[in-house]
Amino acid sequence: MEASIMDRKSKKCGAVSGLSTVVNAVSLARLVMEKTPHIYLGFHGAEAFAREQGVETADPSYFITPENIERLKQAQDANRVQIDYTQPVQKEAKDAAATIPNGDSQIGTVGCVAVDSEGNLASATSTGGLVNKMAGRIGDSPIIGAGTYANHLCAVSATGKGEAMIRGTVARDVAAVMEFKGLSLKEAAAYVIDQVPPGNAGLVAVSSTGEIATVFNTTGMFRACASEDGYSEVAIWDSPLK
Repeated sequence: MEASIMDRKSKKCGAVSGLSTVVNAVSLARLVMEKTPHIYLGFHGAEAFAREQGVETADPSYFITPENIERLKQAQDANRVQIDYTQPVQKEAKDAAATIPNGDSQIGTVGCVAVDSEGNLASATSTGGLVNKMAGRIGDSPIIGAGTYANHLCAVSATGKGEAMIRGTVARDVAAVMEFKGLSLKEAAAYVIDQVPPGNAGLVAVSSTGEIATVFNTTGMFRACASEDGYSEVAIWDSPLK
């Protein structure tokens, strides 16, 4: 597991990666932000810090399910790397699924952005990473500026193929485009995602004034929003949220 968090009000951020026992990675990233002079802790150091802070942990077997085992096996058999939570193909459906392009069933990563009544912004992102990735590989979710970013203009949580997100500094670029090109949040988000190769990226974002943007260049992206006046919406396909 890996995660990051950023708080515009305190101008602080925290990140963790290489976790194998921590149940809630974002909670640990927040403790890094609030309790240490550092921004990023990884692997054994992050696990040791988790024990020191008394965060909820579990035996590594907690994270292993039959679905995850089958997902890994199929990725290994296909000699490919895929996003976590890609639905494992049932044995009887493998032949039929062979014609589906790689990535169409890929989902994963959890991101959240928030703004309060005073315009303070925050963002957090966590993920299990890619299935069948190389040992030690770190994706975009714990990288401030790639998977997570928040400043005085907006908060952004981005997801997709991590290498593409890191190369594009996607989360930070949304804020930069707003600031230096004078675009609205929705315009900036659309501009940034358009710079990423198709099928690689998506993001959720909110501005200091409460404008919401959910933009992606994939078939779909699980997303939702809610406001203090009781409005809420959930969507998957290309039907923009208000």
